[in-house]
Amino acid sequence: MASTNPVSRKSLLDLKEIVSLVEDDLVRVEALFEEQVRSDVALVSEIGRYIREGGGKRVRPALLLLACRTCGYRGERAILLASVVEFIHTATLLHDDIIDEATTRRGRRSVNSRWGNDVTVLLGDFLYTKSMSMALSQDNLRILRLLSDVTLRMIEGEILEIERDADLAMSESDHIDIIKRKTAYLFSACTRIGALLAGVPPEQEEALASYGLNLGICFQMIDDLLDFTADEKILGKPVANDLREGKLTLPAIFALRRGGASARAKIEAVLEDRGFDRVTPEEIGRLARETGALEEARTLAERFAALARRDVLAFERSPYREALELLPDFILARDH
Repeated sequence: MASTNPVSRKSLLDLKEIVSLVEDDLVRVEALFEEQVRSDVALVSEIGRYIREGGGKRVRPALLLLACRTCGYRGERAILLASVVEFIHTATLLHDDIIDEATTRRGRRSVNSRWGNDVTVLLGDFLYTKSMSMALSQDNLRILRLLSDVTLRMIEGEILEIERDADLAMSESDHIDIIKRKTAYLFSACTRIGALLAGVPPEQEEALASYGLNLGICFQMIDDLLDFTADEKILGKPVANDLREGKLTLPAIFALRRGGASARAKIEAVLEDRGFDRVTPEEIGRLARETGALEEARTLAERFAALARRDVLAFERSPYREALELLPDFILARDH
């Protein structure tokens, strides 16, 4: 049985401690993921093993399990649905890497760079379809509709991001809309599923869904910041990669607004070159820092973290609620 000791605020930066409350269930989620990714087609199983061996934080399954426990639910459905959301997330990463022409993922060669785009896109389709098949087995129309809707929103977010490629007119609200679609709505689905499985009152269901949304927005905003500030070896992918790929995230958007013509010229050069031929990554990082763009982006992330903490106050105090309260602090302290 998993530990039920309260999480210590002195070590709130340790994700392992935060998710230790559901670690036994996470082991079962991993086992189910491994089982479900097996196929009679040997290549599917081989790539599935490669993906699993690459690790990952498993934030989304842990979030679903913690939401279930916060609401008092401990049934078997949580294990399967936690695996489902990880399938959806993994499929999205595979397709993202194809679109971004990524060569690394979590410090290793990306699936598309090793097996090619054609196999990778089909494997992503396999994982999406597998996730829906698993969800169908639960015979819960609300949850199935929720997962279907969030998958569509994630695809729409990817399309919107492509549509706004290298668009210097990208606004803060435009980018937050993309963040919601690509990342935050899946976080929100994870926490809402916990509420739906437990059958809590509507106001608590909405509070948990709001928590997941705010946490997901915060999570992606910190990702945006890390692209400008992290060490490449720790991050597991090239630093300043978003701008090189034509994506204007919040630090770049704020630097454009604050830095005037000089900032615009530097950012425009990177977007045009799709690289750092005329402007170095260090110059872009310095620009974001000296204009106060990094500080503004972090302040906004902290605002969404505070909203998430407030949302969980709708529930009685417990070790699980405390873990949800601490997750925003972990996210704000991430270095990769």
